[in-house]
Amino acid sequence: MNETEPSSSAQNEILDQMVAMRHQAFTLLLALVVVSGTLTVFLYRQSSLTGKDIAAIKPQVSQMLEAFRHDQPGMENFVKQLTAYGVTHPDFQPILKKYGLVPPPAGTPAVPKK
Repeated sequence: MNETEPSSSAQNEILDQMVAMRHQAFTLLLALVVVSGTLTVFLYRQSSLTGKDIAAIKPQVSQMLEAFRHDQPGMENFVKQLTAYGVTHPDFQPILKKYGLVPPPAGTPAVPKK
């Protein structure tokens, strides 16, 4: 009987550990469900608020785009005048190069676009 008692107590200890592990796994699973549910609700709310913000901003963006399209020819004309000024004034060329407005070198014909 001495040999069966340690085996029986070892089995009881293992069973107790298994029950504790099951409780811990269940608790962790429950915590995971709560956290994922909370995250889902948070992300849904953020998505909803962002959609409302986009809907509110669309008219303003449309106005800005229309104003840009209206002013674009004047801006392009200004850039052409700057590059023409840079051709005649070499001190101004570093500024044009800084902003990528390098005029074609003198004597080089412009390449037509296809």
